[in-house]
Amino acid sequence: MSTLQQEKCDVLVIGSGVAGMSAAITAASRGLKVIVAEKASYYGGTTARSGGWLWVPNTHLGKAYGHHELPDQALTYIRNQAGAGFDEARVRAFLANGPKAIEFFMTKTVVQFDMPLTFPDYHAEAPGAAQGGRSMVTRPYDARELGPLLKTLGPVLPELTVFGVTIGSGKEIVHFMRVTRSLQSAWYVTKRLTKHFLEVMKYGRGMTLTNGNALAARLAKSAADLSIPVWLSSPAVQLLQEGGRVTGAVLDRDGQRVSVKARHGVVLASGGFPHNLERRKETYPHVKAGHGHFSPTPQTNVGDGMRMAEEVGGVFDKTLSNAAAWTPMSLVPRKDGTTGIMPHFIDRAKPGVIAVSLDGKRFANEANSYHDLVQAMIAASKGKPETACWLIADHAAIRHYGLGFVKPFPMPLGPHLRNGYLKRGKTIEDLAKQIGVDSATLAATVRQYNETAQYGRDPEFGRGSKAYNRYQGDALHTPNPCVAPLANGPFYALKLVPGDLGSFMGIRTNEHAQVVSRDGDPIPGLYAAGNDAASIMGGEYSGAGITLGPGLTFGYVAGNHIADHVQATPPKASAAAVREPLAMH
Repeated sequence: MSTLQQEKCDVLVIGSGVAGMSAAITAASRGLKVIVAEKASYYGGTTARSGGWLWVPNTHLGKAYGHHELPDQALTYIRNQAGAGFDEARVRAFLANGPKAIEFFMTKTVVQFDMPLTFPDYHAEAPGAAQGGRSMVTRPYDARELGPLLKTLGPVLPELTVFGVTIGSGKEIVHFMRVTRSLQSAWYVTKRLTKHFLEVMKYGRGMTLTNGNALAARLAKSAADLSIPVWLSSPAVQLLQEGGRVTGAVLDRDGQRVSVKARHGVVLASGGFPHNLERRKETYPHVKAGHGHFSPTPQTNVGDGMRMAEEVGGVFDKTLSNAAAWTPMSLVPRKDGTTGIMPHFIDRAKPGVIAVSLDGKRFANEANSYHDLVQAMIAASKGKPETACWLIADHAAIRHYGLGFVKPFPMPLGPHLRNGYLKRGKTIEDLAKQIGVDSATLAATVRQYNETAQYGRDPEFGRGSKAYNRYQGDALHTPNPCVAPLANGPFYALKLVPGDLGSFMGIRTNEHAQVVSRDGDPIPGLYAAGNDAASIMGGEYSGAGITLGPGLTFGYVAGNHIADHVQATPPKASAAAVREPLAMH
């Protein structure tokens, strides 16, 4: 490849997800010249496919809802959850800077968040936990505000849409699930779909962006308002060093080698390693056992940041309790012959639904968090030919709530039965034969569950006994929003397999987001944030948004730390000065 003239900037950010864009916007707002290099042909990374939730305690949003936490309450919770992986300096930096980051973005950029009145931590009964005030979701965004940037916005997962509509996390999904049982919900869904179809007729696509797609769009618009160039299809190849300091990186851009000199710092935010097969074999227990793993994250997330950091003395931290943010997935046959990946976030908590291992026995509280369920699935599958389980529902449950990619009534079941995604049996014994499970065992499992489920109890695993269980259940179902017997056939099943929402293990960093060497000293000029950096949660998943929240925060920390150590000049452009967003190319 021929070498282009060297490019220069103050800060080079590698990756355009929440962490990278946070670092770029923060540094640019402090007067630094920033370039963002993105490997994919679109921006947004995993963020654009996410739920758009951020977990950040003690924000002004939480306080506005009356959530005033005790001193060190959140610190206590993270210490309890992280266990041996607890890094007090980094956690304190997150808790100190998280609220500042949220306030900065909400007051200085178009990035906006909303907080539900209640959204409990995933382990809300643990020391330091909270029933609400920590998890917030990105506010929907009008795609027309993006202008030409819309063409290169990262796509959403098709499996998480209905008629092409990406259903917003929180209240909106509740309306869609209650569409046949509530006039208010029916009216809401009618208006939402009508608006979408009118937009498709006028613009060729829906214009209401929600969840992580809205967050990626808002960050992109904020970057454009600061005249930050985002180079797409520009993977980083290696870091540049002079005298032990990282001074930039070599990129492949438009088929040519480009040397980018970054005067004050390089930030690694390339999305972790969920599609790096070798690191999977090294760190995922089920993959070590020869079993499959499925990730809906971008295929470009192969650990480039980790590789480059290790090449200059950084350390890949494998000491965390879990290598990734585990999520149960189902594999969806698509009409074009490809296979989609469907994350199962909330259906497992609905009454009339249970999960059984490959031997037909329940193995966990299905209403616990997705991360917890996959850990239990991995344990229950030891010695078996694959890591998987079956999600079982009766007819009333699947028609009320849907199951995975299967939508509630009035959407038809037939297509899912014909393509094999969904299995059906007139009786539990018949269903067992359909899924290759011992009939007597599955029948005994369901019978035992039903004996107490008819009274709203689950003495074996305690469905509905935890705040998070009840939050994801059906509040209209009594006495337990998560428990009902599997009473009336036909009965249905679909297979769950292990997947992830991104990696937890990553580059070792300090409280300033600086990459550190094996002896703990910072590598001058090199920073990491997001899934490139080892998770501050120690490998545990303790609340909605514990990847995006720290990602935004440590991007903000990195941008400010770089700016604090240089003589910054006023920014060349501001949100008020720039009228049209810059096209990303």
